[in-house]
Amino acid sequence: MANIKRTFPVKGLGCAACVARVENVLKSSEGVKDCSVSLASNTAQIDYDNSVTSAAKLQKAVQDAGYDLLVDADSDEEAEDPDSKAEEEAEQLRQQEYKKVRRDMVLAIILAAVIFIIQMGFKDFRGRGITLLLLAFLSVFWCGRRFHRTAFKQARHFTAGMDTLVSVSTLISFLFSTFNLIFPSVLAPEGGKAPLYFDSAAMITAFILIGRVLEERAKYGTTASIRKLMGLRPKKDKAKPGDLVKVKPGERIPVDGTVKDGNSFVDESLLTGESIAAEKYPGQKVFAGTINGNGVLMIVAEKTGQDTLLSGIIRMVREAQGSKAKIQRTVDKVAAIFVPVVIVLALITFVYWLTVPGAGFARALLNMVSVLVIACPCSLGLATPTAIVAGIGNGADKGILIKNADALQLARKIDSVIFDKTGTLTMGSPKVTDSIWFSQFSKGILKAMEQNSDHPLSEALLAEAGDEDAKPMTDFVNVPGKGLEATYMSTRYFVGNYSAKSCPEAEQWKKEGRTVVYFSSEYDLLAVFAIEDEVRGTSAEAVTALKELGIESYLLSGDSNAAAGLAARKLGIDNFEGGAFPGDKLSFVRELQKDKHKVAMVGDGINDSAALAAADLGIAMGNGSDVAMDTAMVTIVSPDLRKIAELVKLSKHTDRIIKENLFWAFIYNVLMIPMAAGLFGFNLNPMIAAACMAMSSICVVCNSLRLRKM
Repeated sequence: MANIKRTFPVKGLGCAACVARVENVLKSSEGVKDCSVSLASNTAQIDYDNSVTSAAKLQKAVQDAGYDLLVDADSDEEAEDPDSKAEEEAEQLRQQEYKKVRRDMVLAIILAAVIFIIQMGFKDFRGRGITLLLLAFLSVFWCGRRFHRTAFKQARHFTAGMDTLVSVSTLISFLFSTFNLIFPSVLAPEGGKAPLYFDSAAMITAFILIGRVLEERAKYGTTASIRKLMGLRPKKDKAKPGDLVKVKPGERIPVDGTVKDGNSFVDESLLTGESIAAEKYPGQKVFAGTINGNGVLMIVAEKTGQDTLLSGIIRMVREAQGSKAKIQRTVDKVAAIFVPVVIVLALITFVYWLTVPGAGFARALLNMVSVLVIACPCSLGLATPTAIVAGIGNGADKGILIKNADALQLARKIDSVIFDKTGTLTMGSPKVTDSIWFSQFSKGILKAMEQNSDHPLSEALLAEAGDEDAKPMTDFVNVPGKGLEATYMSTRYFVGNYSAKSCPEAEQWKKEGRTVVYFSSEYDLLAVFAIEDEVRGTSAEAVTALKELGIESYLLSGDSNAAAGLAARKLGIDNFEGGAFPGDKLSFVRELQKDKHKVAMVGDGINDSAALAAADLGIAMGNGSDVAMDTAMVTIVSPDLRKIAELVKLSKHTDRIIKENLFWAFIYNVLMIPMAAGLFGFNLNPMIAAACMAMSSICVVCNSLRLRKM
């Protein structure tokens, strides 16, 4: 058994009812564990067992339902390729379809205008009737052919969607007018001719096409982030891990790796959200897709192709934008029965007006058409996914990678944030903050001793030793829990946490929570150092920003309680705990949850993974371990913790937009369907009804696009 998750483009989605139909077909297919179909991105995210089924079989099932799933030959492989042929084909088809719809829209507008002018202003024109018939035929059956084609496919499978409503309403208007043209006296009022409604059929087609074009343009805007990320991908590079890659000024870096030689500034803004270019020199990490500045860099490749950070981000954003919030599942259930209910209401409207004295067959028919046209399942179907896609895309632009829709919605409820200290709130690279040298000549001895140590503090002490030449030392001994010993010119030297001679400054540093290291000979104390893991420059601002949002911060660290307290005081965190092992962090999360708190855990290491998984919202730092990032629901690409407050704000804005969209979609349908049925005392022209329906979907999508600019 091999479960894999793939995102496939879907062709033919028109409304929420289409989404429900495709989703039901896929979920009922053998081997499919779960799936989510998005109207906003026209994709299906499918989790399936490729030992039981295949992409080709799933495609066949979707095609049998009247739609199409675009797959390629590599769809069932373990590694997903963002450059897949299916995705490229989908983009080409999307552009081709958009051009066709736009071309048909222009023709439909021209035809509708001509028909309206002839029908309203040329009543004595001899060939008026046949001219209107031919023009309306061209509008309904050529410009509106996609509606009839999709409606026919859906009818074959006993389903209905938005296209069904459009198709039925335009056909009724056209056929009714054609009947009245051929048999003018059958349905004519006493002493007159039967009315023609070719203008209604043409106007409905034109307005729906206008709405479809504007809607597609707006939907295209909500997926701009994923296209921007995919545009960052470097051209195909043949480099393999371990190869040395030369990157010239202005070039896009093709691999993830480490700088071996050279110095330059690299623009990482579209990955991290940071506008200031990062300086890169030997030993620094660089990432595929970023742009080299004015220097030449020689890079040792570590990750290439689908293993790079950029490829991982693209996969994560694509999957997140295809996921569904819990509220969307409820909306989908409503949308699945919406169109059949509207058809029933339209028939009831028709029967009702037939019984109203003086209304007549024509009025009953027009009111039925208005009900069919004005109903808008599209606005219901687009209300949540367009907001989710835009919100997740906005986060990606800022360097906040949100794993799924539920994570985006959950962030607004967080009231407690637990921070790991080392590598999260701090730089993760200890430095000597204070030192006292009693013998400067001994720096070469310290350097020689620390060069032979793998202790985490060795780098800090080597930096303190400076450029002194290392002395030839002998008899190295590493004493666990104490430090190093070595001999130089018959004298024994020691580096560690103990000295026979006291130092008042060192005692004060210990009280402050800093790590103290002594360097001494068997005769004298030579130097004493205070070492501290430097707090990130933005960490204090991040804690303040969370306080302003009413969120309490906690600091948990494996370091001593004094070291944890020192960092907490600098950051303005009142609640801290040192000596915390992974199990302690997990217990702390659960204790807060028992008190009804919504908890976010922020960490970067394997030791944080249990707490990240248990928290309501796990947030991993992008410079941390792969385990932490896989476990977390959100990844902050840069080390800037202020992004957490931005995430909470983005979540609140997205939730508000979703509620506004759903409110508008429901209120629109609740008010406008009765109005179209004539229950408010006046009759609504089908042309106006079509314009209202088109504007409803456009309003929802445009409201979601506000998230792109926050």
